[in-house]
Amino acid sequence: MGTVTQKVSIEGVRFFAFHGFYPEEQVLGTEFILDIDTSLDVFDNGKDDLANTVNYVRLFEIASEEMKITRKLIETVAHSILERIRHEFLAVQSIRVSIRKLNPPMGAEVENSAIELIFKR
Repeated sequence: MGTVTQKVSIEGVRFFAFHGFYPEEQVLGTEFILDIDTSLDVFDNGKDDLANTVNYVRLFEIASEEMKITRKLIETVAHSILERIRHEFLAVQSIRVSIRKLNPPMGAEVENSAIELIFKR
């Protein structure tokens, strides 16, 4: 017999937020794209019960709440999101949080900067 692992994700979630090291970034704001992946082992034979999975609406709510808090580093935002998911969904074996900042102020045309955090139990 084997183990069934399921992945629950939200992908390409767009937020307008005010994260940035430079003061003008915290005033003007910019667009961010967020992805969250979670995985967990399934032991319930596909039972049709939300308690046996990761609620992707909750993933969105956590991300949305954290994106509203202005911070200098998107790394800090990603850590806060990851920690909240880790503590709320104890059965989760791994979490990946990726945040891309569109058009970062670099004096050149740059599509995005990005941060990715991966947690494994």
